Amino acid sequence: MNNGEAGYRDFLNGDKEGLSDVLNEYREGLILWLAGFCGSVDTAEDILIEVLVKLIVKKPVFRGGSSFKTWLYTISGNVAKNYMRDHKMPATLPIESAEKAAISDEDMLKSHFRAENAVIVHKGLYRINPEYARVLYLSYFEDFSNGEIAKIMHKTNRQVENLLYRAKKSLRAELEKEGFKYEE
Repeated sequence: MNNGEAGYRDFLNGDKEGLSDVLNEYREGLILWLAGFCGSVDTAEDILIEVLVKLIVKKPVFRGGSSFKTWLYTISGNVAKNYMRDHKMPATLPIESAEKAAISDEDMLKSHFRAENAVIVHKGLYRINPEYARVLYLSYFEDFSNGEIAKIMHKTNRQVENLLYRAKKSLRAELEKEGFKYEE
């Protein structure tokens, strides 16, 4: 498959299974990305449903100005921001809510990241600035380039570089507070 693009084009051409192919390929990563906005897998799943509704009803056209994955994550991020605004959800979560969300996500995180250290790092992401967490997630867990992240987050490349620098510094400080040991 062409990173979901072929499935989406099939959907636009009338193949109902095309969107299922896209969902199967990107569901888990999108839920984790969206959970970065709201701090809850349950709410992230609700937002993903709204993303799918947007794709089904409005049928936005993928023009190829970026990778399909970048385009899909950009749309998802925009829907998440609208959802947060419409449901009057805070942009940042109290630390108790973030810790609770991290604990409830543990099973999905273990299956997605496979390594125990990655789970610890992902939990640490819930305790730092949400924008820092999102930029780190896109960079390290989804392997987006800085240019793709800039498109998804509506930032310049320089802003992404600065965000990544501050995010790494913040995450490192958070993990060190928790006693995380770095491998040499």
